Amino acid sequence: MADTATEKPSIDLAAIAEQWKGKDGSLIMILHSIQDTLGYVPREISLELSKLIDVPLAKIYEVLSFYHFFKLTPPAKYQISVCKGTACYLKGANELIKELHNIIGVGEGETSQGGKYSVTALRCVGCCALAPVMVINGEIFDQVKPADVKSILHRVTEKEEGAQNA
Repeated sequence: MADTATEKPSIDLAAIAEQWKGKDGSLIMILHSIQDTLGYVPREISLELSKLIDVPLAKIYEVLSFYHFFKLTPPAKYQISVCKGTACYLKGANELIKELHNIIGVGEGETSQGGKYSVTALRCVGCCALAPVMVINGEIFDQVKPADVKSILHRVTEKEEGAQNA
């Protein structure tokens, strides 16, 4: 994934377009490939894609804005999701989101200044017996209590930043 603060996103758009040329649903599959590679779909890539596959930019943005999956901004370094499925909701998911806001200043659907943290709510993670569940960069934390949130964040950021410095 490109570090958007220091470099322009890099992707072989022509190769991706060629892979899906003439296939049903090619635009959405190309957009998935872009996001899989970069973590989001940058505007400059959308402009280049529009010219490359001869699809109006408005059509590309129609698809990008219709599907909630697609992101138009770079993902946060720490992507935090709180499950709000029935079991998690009943066992305190909203309190976890409030505690995240208290600690990092980011609420549901928000990204912190500088892109370090983002908080989203998920409908269901599929870990109902472990409710409430919080996910950070794909790592699942179960039976989380508001008092646990600060130490979990510390553990994840310390592990991540320690690995980068090694």
